[in-house]
Amino acid sequence: MNTKQISEPKKDYLVCEQKLVYTLLMASAGMMGAYTYVLRGGVFCNAQTANVLVMAINFGRGDWLGGLYFLIPISAYLLGAFVSEILPSPVKKLGFLRWDTYLTIFEAAVLFLLGFLPLSVPHQVVQVLVNFLASMQYNTFRQAEGIPMATTFCTNHIRQVGVGLAKAIRKKDRTALHRGIIHAGMVSAFLLGAALLTYLCPILEEKAIWLALIPMGIVLTKLLRADLGTEHHMLDRKPSGH
Repeated sequence: MNTKQISEPKKDYLVCEQKLVYTLLMASAGMMGAYTYVLRGGVFCNAQTANVLVMAINFGRGDWLGGLYFLIPISAYLLGAFVSEILPSPVKKLGFLRWDTYLTIFEAAVLFLLGFLPLSVPHQVVQVLVNFLASMQYNTFRQAEGIPMATTFCTNHIRQVGVGLAKAIRKKDRTALHRGIIHAGMVSAFLLGAALLTYLCPILEEKAIWLALIPMGIVLTKLLRADLGTEHHMLDRKPSGH
């Protein structure tokens, strides 16, 4: 009797796990990073490695007060991770929307409000808020259709492009090459978002952050349609990586 090989069925991913959603979030994050660097103090708020490094440098130079200042953005980032880890469970009990959707609504609202803060407002106010948002987004959106992702910075994406190319050359691994291309797409979205916002910053000034609401708004529309319609019966289902 001939035995036919049965291929595994393709996994059905939630809308909040779609690669398009992650691409749009990367574009929005690129805009947030460019915004804080170009207009709000010349710092990157999407990750904290630089803050920890500058804090250590200040300590090494004996500038303890200057070093301790960086505990503010680091603490904001830590708080964002804490909140995004605590809230999903009680939110799930409401049975109305996913935590991912509530977070996107919150992010969009904060970014909208930031556009009303004049450039005369201390940069630290905006930096802390963006630190908080970036941390929550990073901790919430973890895998795009089964592929581990970071939606607020590019380091791992660039590494994965190199890994994918190496495996494709050495092992003829098409799957690894495909993943590398996906990661390259994420970097491209981040880059394009940051470049576009930087170009328009001199024109729009503090309101330039509203550009980030365009990709964010598309994501929010997709998530709301899923939660209130096609995926309402799956609100208890956890996205990959959680």
